[in-house]
Amino acid sequence: MNILRIGCVKYLNARPLIRGWPREVDFDHPSALCKRLAKGELDVALVSSFEFLRNPIYRIVDDVSISSDGPVYSVVVAHRRDISQIQEIELDPASQTAVNLLRCLLAERGSRARLVPNRKSEIKGERDVLGSAGYQPAVAGNLPATHRARLLIGDQAIRFRQEQASEFHFWDLGEQWKKLVGLPFVYALWLIRPEVPNAKTIASRLRTLRNENLANLDELIAEAVAGVADPGSSEQLDRDFLGRYYREHLRFSFGEEEKEGLRTFANLCARHGLLEKRDLKFDLV
Repeated sequence: MNILRIGCVKYLNARPLIRGWPREVDFDHPSALCKRLAKGELDVALVSSFEFLRNPIYRIVDDVSISSDGPVYSVVVAHRRDISQIQEIELDPASQTAVNLLRCLLAERGSRARLVPNRKSEIKGERDVLGSAGYQPAVAGNLPATHRARLLIGDQAIRFRQEQASEFHFWDLGEQWKKLVGLPFVYALWLIRPEVPNAKTIASRLRTLRNENLANLDELIAEAVAGVADPGSSEQLDRDFLGRYYREHLRFSFGEEEKEGLRTFANLCARHGLLEKRDLKFDLV
């Protein structure tokens, strides 16, 4: 067979699932990887779970995911006022899973907050997005900064929380999902295109890699802190935080609870017009 074209999200939460893969890996944001996987430009990718719900043609690597069973820490809405008073939320387009989870959570609360596209190209930094002088929202006019919020995901969310903890509140989407349905939430899955041969062998290798990394998590954390795998991206992080992040906030399994959580997410998306209603079946390998 040809060399496997494999893609992976370029966040800290994916490291336990990809560190040590012996061949080249394309790292990118979830939305970009989803597009490439859908076009057949990648054979296998660790991507947003919503990509499977949107187009369930893929085989899923069983027992492996990026999930949370409560607060996830790195998928949050940053806001100044109580979340019920927020009138506009700026979206991070990098992950359709996070965006649609937010839509479901707000709809279930009866919130009428406007969800607006990211305008990062118009500004200089995160402080501008959330209300510094001179930032004029394109959608809501001169809406006070206290009524605006922003969805943050991945490493960007981690950095922002650590730098701005005293200025903002953080509405953790994993925590809100757990409160709503009592199940884990699945953010990302390994998806394999249907025409790729040897899917079972690939899946087995990915499960083994996950097991090896979790068994050597302290070593993985040390590398992340030192910035060995991705220089500069995690230099402000420390071992204690990453230990909590990997061991307390994240789950890397895709068992019965995670599968039921994903089915529940699909049903809520259908209820709120984000997906077609269908009988969801998992083609597991």
